[in-house]
Amino acid sequence: MTTVAQFWNRNRIAGAVYVLLGLLAVLYFGVSNPAKNDVTLRLTADTSLTFGARPVIIVLGLVTVAVGVALLAVLTARSHFAWTAGVALGALVLAFLFWGTSLAKTLHTIPVEALLYGTLIAATPLIFGALAGVLCERSGVVNINIEGQLLVGAFAGALVGTMTKSVWAGLIAAGVCGALMAALLAVFAIKYLVDQVVLGVVLNVLAFGITGVIYERLMQPNAAEYNNAGQFKPWEVPGLSDIPLLGPVLFRHNLFVYLALALVAAITFALFYTRWGLRTRAVGEHPTAADTLGIKVRLVRYRNTIMGGFVAGLGGAMLTIGAGVTFNKEMTAGKGFIALAALIFGRWSPVGAMLAALLFGFADAMQQFLSSVISPVPSQFLQMAPYLATLFAVAGLVGKVRAPAADGKPYVKG
Repeated sequence: MTTVAQFWNRNRIAGAVYVLLGLLAVLYFGVSNPAKNDVTLRLTADTSLTFGARPVIIVLGLVTVAVGVALLAVLTARSHFAWTAGVALGALVLAFLFWGTSLAKTLHTIPVEALLYGTLIAATPLIFGALAGVLCERSGVVNINIEGQLLVGAFAGALVGTMTKSVWAGLIAAGVCGALMAALLAVFAIKYLVDQVVLGVVLNVLAFGITGVIYERLMQPNAAEYNNAGQFKPWEVPGLSDIPLLGPVLFRHNLFVYLALALVAAITFALFYTRWGLRTRAVGEHPTAADTLGIKVRLVRYRNTIMGGFVAGLGGAMLTIGAGVTFNKEMTAGKGFIALAALIFGRWSPVGAMLAALLFGFADAMQQFLSSVISPVPSQFLQMAPYLATLFAVAGLVGKVRAPAADGKPYVKG
């Protein structure tokens, strides 16, 4: 006999949620939508597609309902849960985007090229942060300190870049400062066996304090001398940058975007196809067995944690010398924690973490776009969009994930 707990498994609970959200989209965003405006998707300067907002929203809502019904009826295998969740949540996001645009007070046009470009820009620091988490947690060290590493990277990039009048010097300084912050994490977590979650929170507070004091005492009153580093200029890839839609989105960026994508490819290859990657995964899963095979567990963890801090520091520099803005107190605004969610959402895989970061980046770009067209959606709700996406990710809506078996567990030899 099937019990209530057995019937309402993960698939059916998600299915019920999708049905309710889909009906909400159909009835509230679609049927009761007071706007009768068409919404235009501007793909390129010369190509546009125009749709009636209400029928598109209703169709997208019905797609979500259909996915929910399939999950409730157990017509979808458990192994298909992730992509069904992606279809349902993607349809809901698009329905919300069409609804907000249809009610806008200025334009009723969605600039697809600009929206995707903004998505990649917003996702880039998250990709760096998530890759830092991959390097640390695949070797068994929980990195709650990504937020602090991003912050000191942004700080060092602006300060050193201004003082040396070189954005390249700022870039190197950002990576080094991120690595130093990670070295503190490594020493206390690996040598002194301090609880890694608590330690990460403490180091974040330390980063907030140090950067905040120096900003108030030095950088803010003397911005021209200490907080005006400039920016890495965009570089268009010859030939590829002229491809319609994809060219402007992917091949007209500065160093940071190309470096983030290159690091995803490099770390993926190194993690799954090299001796270093095999040792890293062994240390993260079974450190005792790795030790018996002659792998120096602590050395691997020290090295990977510091490497992860260096990568996160580069991501922090994206926020200042990558974006061409000055440093401000706590300017990371939770991006390190969103990167940590992307790491979990992406199942501790570099490619998965990148895709999750792009999802959160799209939520950020969408809220900026809807704010710019004066959508009636409350600005406070729009600002919550990236964090709501993070909440959905870590709440388990895309399936259960399993961290490396030794993640967060100190290793004591003997």
